[in-house]
Amino acid sequence: MKNLQFLLLLTFLILGCKNIPQKSDPIPKHDSIKIVSQEVGETRIINIWTPPAYAKGNASFPVLYMPDGGIKEDFPHIANTIAKLVKAKSIPPIILVGIENTERGRDLTGYSETKEDEEYCPLTDGAKNFRAFISQELMPKINSTYRTSNKKGIIGESLAGLFVMETFMEHPDLFDFYIGIDPSLWWNNHYLVRNANALLEKHPDKDIKLWFAGSMLEDHKYSIALYTNELAEILAKNGLTKWIYSYEPKEKHNTIFRATKQKALVWALND
Repeated sequence: MKNLQFLLLLTFLILGCKNIPQKSDPIPKHDSIKIVSQEVGETRIINIWTPPAYAKGNASFPVLYMPDGGIKEDFPHIANTIAKLVKAKSIPPIILVGIENTERGRDLTGYSETKEDEEYCPLTDGAKNFRAFISQELMPKINSTYRTSNKKGIIGESLAGLFVMETFMEHPDLFDFYIGIDPSLWWNNHYLVRNANALLEKHPDKDIKLWFAGSMLEDHKYSIALYTNELAEILAKNGLTKWIYSYEPKEKHNTIFRATKQKALVWALND
């Protein structure tokens, strides 16, 4: 039985590197633009949702960036959730910017010296180029096109969660808040966790918020909770104050995003 469960997990991880259609959700009214990127060498489709208050005045709004942000990916259900929370005044109004995938495994994974990782995603170290696309090309475009404030964050799950956590650990100045749901911290022999103390020592002295979650603990080396739990212990000893870890033992990898997104957004977006 354990072997069967392990094989199913490996299949899921392999598929996780590809663009998988998500559960059908109502597609909210939104803008779509194309950016010809020099950083990733291709044209990228960007989906933008603005809150109702955007059209009613001249105020500027924070921005939440999201990998896996295609219309057939996570953009609809996150936009609809934000709209619901804004209407209920559970969070302040915010602009959502979804980045549609092309080569998901390439863009969301960093360097790996673990040959086994190539079975799941190409060892291209594409995350650094994708991050440069976001910071050098996408952000200036959004800031010049929409009324944006200085506050910005990023949300992602699974490999996108890995990208969120790598950005938090290695490039903390890029965003003000980070939401990493079931991040694939096993990547590169759990490099981010093994090197967490050294990476955190270099963090700037500024207000940065981190919310991350792990699904149920499983008995193999690719269990995400094995490493999210360990990282939470390291953060507790490190003394960082603005972080929350939500261990979700009743959730699986394919359920945790929808199960935790609301509480993640409420905590991250409220001061």
